[in-house]
Amino acid sequence: MKSDYYILVDLPTQKMNVFKGDMLLKSYLISSARNGTGEEMGSEKTPRGLHRIRAKIGAGAAINTVFSARRPTGEIYTPELAKAYPHRDWIVTRILWLDGCEPGKNRYGHVDSAKRKIYIHGTPDPACLGKPGSRGCLRLANHDIIELFDIIPAGTTVCIKD
Repeated sequence: MKSDYYILVDLPTQKMNVFKGDMLLKSYLISSARNGTGEEMGSEKTPRGLHRIRAKIGAGAAINTVFSARRPTGEIYTPELAKAYPHRDWIVTRILWLDGCEPGKNRYGHVDSAKRKIYIHGTPDPACLGKPGSRGCLRLANHDIIELFDIIPAGTTVCIKD
């Protein structure tokens, strides 16, 4: 499905720009991978290149709904839950699952973004935005991921550049 929307992720500035045609609609502060950029399975790095939104997950979920394996766990993120699980990677509120479009770069084999479970998702800690800190995904503030989720359709192109 072809979309009029386009997302450009600029890793050096930690910004995500959303376009409709040539018009910039919105700019969001993000957090990409603390390990930098790379496409290898298990690297916990943010993959570069052209992607598309493979699936939108979490429509209507409460803010801070916790997801694991793209399914709600039944938990709502709280500081107490974070203390109980200090090493957990918090994927909350909404998920936009990315699929690489470039065979050998971010699609198929050891570099497949979808198999690596690379998402654009909400974060319970907006203080982490504006600097690398994720395990490969692109984090957004909860209100931003809800807004983006409601704007863009599945199939939207996402270009991640460094």
